[in-house]
Amino acid sequence: MGFNSFDDTMFSIGPFFIGAVFIFVIGMFIFTIFKGIGTWSSNNNSPKLSVPAQVVAKRTHTWGGSGDSSARTSYYATFQVESGDRMELQLSGTETGMLAEGDIGILTFQGTRYLGFERKLD
Repeated sequence: MGFNSFDDTMFSIGPFFIGAVFIFVIGMFIFTIFKGIGTWSSNNNSPKLSVPAQVVAKRTHTWGGSGDSSARTSYYATFQVESGDRMELQLSGTETGMLAEGDIGILTFQGTRYLGFERKLD
């Protein structure tokens, strides 16, 4: 008797909640796509620069890997240019392995896109 109004309320809120979650997930997916396209376009419109720099840090970011999914790893290096400014760029695992903290050389990049690092040998 007293539970019928509660049950009716739950059944009327359920479809609204499911719809809101669905719209949120789709919205985040679309936002991520447009953000990626914006970054790609911005990088393409930036000049390619080659500047003296030093590798000051390296790091990795690993995520996933639960259940049947495999883990993913992103690799980053932080470079310091002559002005003292620092920039962190994403690299491949192979490129990261070729760098050591303290390396000095010529960094080539375009926007936030790493293009290469030519180590200066003394």
